[in-house]
Amino acid sequence: MKTTRAWIVALCWTTVVFEGFDIVALSASIPHLLDSAYLGMTALDATSIATFSLVGVGLGAVLIGPASDKYGRRVPILVCVLVFSIFTLVFPLMPNIAMLVVVRFIAGLAIGGCMPVAITMMQEAAADDARAHSSTITMTGYHVGAVLASLLAIVAAGHWTWLFYSGGALGLLLLPIMYFKLPETHAAGLAAHGDPVPQARIRDLFSGGTARSTIGLWIGAFMGLLLVYGMNTWLPQLIRGAGYNVADSLVLLLVLNVGAIAGLLLGGRIADARGIEGTTMFWFGSAAVLLVLLSIRMENQWVLNLVVLVTGAFVFCAQVLIYGFVGYAYPRHLVGTGMGMVAGVGRLGAIVGPGLTGLLVASGHAYPYGFYLFGAAAVLGLLATSLIRKPVRATEAVQPEPVAAQ
Repeated sequence: MKTTRAWIVALCWTTVVFEGFDIVALSASIPHLLDSAYLGMTALDATSIATFSLVGVGLGAVLIGPASDKYGRRVPILVCVLVFSIFTLVFPLMPNIAMLVVVRFIAGLAIGGCMPVAITMMQEAAADDARAHSSTITMTGYHVGAVLASLLAIVAAGHWTWLFYSGGALGLLLLPIMYFKLPETHAAGLAAHGDPVPQARIRDLFSGGTARSTIGLWIGAFMGLLLVYGMNTWLPQLIRGAGYNVADSLVLLLVLNVGAIAGLLLGGRIADARGIEGTTMFWFGSAAVLLVLLSIRMENQWVLNLVVLVTGAFVFCAQVLIYGFVGYAYPRHLVGTGMGMVAGVGRLGAIVGPGLTGLLVASGHAYPYGFYLFGAAAVLGLLATSLIRKPVRATEAVQPEPVAAQ
């Protein structure tokens, strides 16, 4: 059992690494594509590629949930890794901008499906009192992937195609290992109770007393990813607007993500030990206070670095704790569907966050109002968490509902 769980942890974590790698690979490539006017690419073309990629990620997350509840976790995640790998490999080979957009959209669909299934499998393989920690551990893979893509982009210099060839090739290399070593967690968990698998539908997320929790989870995920993507996209510009130099702003972006990893390693354990509802609310509340604090210019660089480090720990972990909530909030047969919808709705925040902050930047009001915007989003995340019904005991949360009761 320990060996099986170890394979689940390792392989699910690795699939999340690909998402972080993929997003940063595209971000790092766009400047080179624009500088070289690749295929006549304009800034509007680059925006279309990036936007359709994110739309694909969100749609993939929504679609994968019901599929993983109906067919199990293993087959959908294998298909997602295969499709992502192929369409990442062929991206640099496309002959025009329209095909680049289509390929990135399809790759986004696949990579968007990986993360919800990976987190769900980790929760199902985890001990009953460790589901939040399993979610936060899984999401550290995102940041590791982002770091790997950043380092490869530095090594590759202007050879942007290396990023996509490397990402696609690594996915194809991982696939046979996943095929032979990744077990099915969903069907095995239900069979242990001797019950048939009920059909999971999105409308079931609003029945049986789960409607309030579903709304809270969706709003919390939206606000969490608004914060994550908004800050990762615009923090350097906000910091520069406060009068700090460019070098400091880039260092602070690195510090922010180091804090994110530390927060993810710590927050999940606290949530499982102390209660996920109170921990998530505390994390969002602390994030709100720290974000508003960043609107005050700090002359001491060490103090500024420390505040940004702790802010990263609370902001990024608060968003992931929402995912950890899913394993407690729904019965087992709805967890995949619930996770996919939470991730999909959250992706809308990932699009809105950079957009709203960008409007503030364009209007010249990024500092300090950008931090106020983020602080308000954290407060709304806290209020949304308060809507979620108090989780039942872990041993009860995973029980499938008897078919007769439905």
